[in-house]
Amino acid sequence: MMKLVYKLQAEDYKFEFPVSYLPGPVKASIQERVLPDSPLYHNKVQFPSPGGLGLNLALNPFEYYMFFFALSLITQKPLSGALHVRTSDCAYFILVDRYLSWFLPTEGNVLPPLSSSPGGTSPSPAARTPAMHFASYGLHHTSLLKRHISHQTSVNADPASHEIWRSETLLQVFVEMWLHHYSLEMYQKMQSPHAKLEVLHYRLSVSSALHGPAQPSLQALHAYQESFTPTEEHVLVVRLLVKHLHAFSNSLKPEQVSPSAHSHATSPLEEFKRAAIPRFVQQKLYLFLQHCFGHWPLDASFRAVLEMWLSYLQPWRYAPEKQAQSSDGQARCVSERWAPFVQENLLMYTKLFVGFLSRALRTDLVSPKNALMVFRVAKVFAQPNLAEMIQKGEQLFLEPELVIPHRQHRFFTAPTFTGSFLSSWPPAVTDTSFKVKSHVYSLEGQDCKYTPMFGPEVRTLVLRLAQLITQAKQTAKSISDQYGESTASRPFLSWLGFYPSDTNSSYSTNDLDEMGQDSVRKTDEYLEKALEYLGQTFRLSEAQLAQLTLALGTTQDENGKKQLPDCIVGEDGLILTPLGRYQIINGLRRFEIEYQGDSELQPIRSYEIPGLVRMLFRLSSAINHRFADQMAALCSRADFLGSFCRYHLLEPVLVTRHLLSPVGQGRSAGCVRGPRLSLRFLGSYRTLLSLLLAFFVASLFCIGPVPCALLLVLGYFLYAMAMALLTERGKLHQL
Repeated sequence: MMKLVYKLQAEDYKFEFPVSYLPGPVKASIQERVLPDSPLYHNKVQFPSPGGLGLNLALNPFEYYMFFFALSLITQKPLSGALHVRTSDCAYFILVDRYLSWFLPTEGNVLPPLSSSPGGTSPSPAARTPAMHFASYGLHHTSLLKRHISHQTSVNADPASHEIWRSETLLQVFVEMWLHHYSLEMYQKMQSPHAKLEVLHYRLSVSSALHGPAQPSLQALHAYQESFTPTEEHVLVVRLLVKHLHAFSNSLKPEQVSPSAHSHATSPLEEFKRAAIPRFVQQKLYLFLQHCFGHWPLDASFRAVLEMWLSYLQPWRYAPEKQAQSSDGQARCVSERWAPFVQENLLMYTKLFVGFLSRALRTDLVSPKNALMVFRVAKVFAQPNLAEMIQKGEQLFLEPELVIPHRQHRFFTAPTFTGSFLSSWPPAVTDTSFKVKSHVYSLEGQDCKYTPMFGPEVRTLVLRLAQLITQAKQTAKSISDQYGESTASRPFLSWLGFYPSDTNSSYSTNDLDEMGQDSVRKTDEYLEKALEYLGQTFRLSEAQLAQLTLALGTTQDENGKKQLPDCIVGEDGLILTPLGRYQIINGLRRFEIEYQGDSELQPIRSYEIPGLVRMLFRLSSAINHRFADQMAALCSRADFLGSFCRYHLLEPVLVTRHLLSPVGQGRSAGCVRGPRLSLRFLGSYRTLLSLLLAFFVASLFCIGPVPCALLLVLGYFLYAMAMALLTERGKLHQL
């Protein structure tokens, strides 16, 4: 495919790419005759031809191919649920990896393209005059590498400068098509409470037919902020891009990293490595992550977004000189070399961490997958020296700016990488402070209200999360204990459906009950380590963590059972406190509730066949009504036949209905019910499956259905005789 692209590249021919295929903010900007900030679109937008349908971009073959290649990721159709294919095994994922390795190499220069003829080279795109006039918002950033091409001489020219434009084009196309779906201007407007209230009114008006149409400005805001929803595959590919960009940028030699080493002799590739992330990626990735943090469902699929975020936060993982882990197994210390990156990406660490806290406080931490996400974030931020770097960056942002004559009227805007963008200023500390302020204000706006990560507000959220982690640990332990008790005390025949299930269990639908004890162990390990890492990052003392545990009221009484939920006694009985509600929701404590109605009238369970249960109920009711006197006479006998009948028939009891209350005595009412026959167990899927399995096994031994049925009846008859004798003997001992 690339051979064909390079063959067409040798010809001076342009392809039309519809503007309607571009991301929402870019498309709206071009349609409003405003030139996008990215140099990728300069001198490429054309008016529609006579009879044309819309605006187009005039692209060379390489640009045209890359635009459609990037577009295919966001327009792909989701795979059916029956197909489970790993994203890393997909051809698209492999192609992206190869393109990044080829055009953004971590070693050496960009490899020359395959030429259409031996010894020939494909020409670089020539600059063209604008096809339409634009009013530009922001600053016009000329292409970082085209200025090298336009100013080079024919003698002693760097060969890499002829081909470096492909690397720049590849990166810009990927970033524009995959990340630029959210407008910075709209994001900054959304930060004000007034705008958030307007959007809330707009959403309510859309969902209600009683309201009029929404305002055009809010419709545009809705289109910018909510029209595009990334998929999990999209996020995984973006993570691959982030990881490779870190490796690409970190492949600079040590003497090339510092700005003081920058000179006119610097090669285009080295300059591109230095500017790739801050110039092209940082802003759009921040908006992309902010949208994902605010709109992604509260489920385990958020793991893809989380890992992409954590990959961006840790460029040292992709540096060539990786530090060895300490001998005692502790995490390696983050070098001071990365302090400028942390400070110039401060919002990536602080504001997105606050966004993750708000998500974690609303998720079920008993789930192993959710517990793993909290553990991953806590582990990353607990790396030695990272918290100190973040805190230093916050201090630089919050400190007042020094009044220096040549800086008094300087505005905080996004840095431009043209001319002397690496030139140094005299006071080093103030320079760093200015960069941090410029980063924050360029993304959040001049009027932003910054919430320090190590301030009291965030610390309160961390303490709430620590409390929820402790609650989740107790919940997992309670589920594990109850699961073990119910499994140990369940009779053997209950597995075959001949014994009624426990209908009063609070944890029967929990996912841990389905996944087993291994998931409980993993959850406990993840939460334990996450609590430890949070304590290290935010300097939580052991006394504070112990106080959280005591505040949950998880102490046990002398019998080892859980106490009642926290409540107060009112005029009408017990009233739950907020702590009591937390304890019930998280399964830490509960009221002992038992079913006191007619067992035959219980709701149909998920393991029962509704039609068959109703038919069996009618049949048993008819039998009980027809033979009530005979069954009562049989059960009143004192011999073996009476014991056998009493074992199979519901005994006559005085069924009492209490108005239950944990304190005091409630009123009661009762009615006498005679012995009855219950056939409901035959309506269970498990019972029918067990019978079918028995007939299948019998057929393997050449036993027909009738003999098999007789054997089953005989076996059950012997079992029932033994159980009847044992039951009567137990009752005699109780007397």
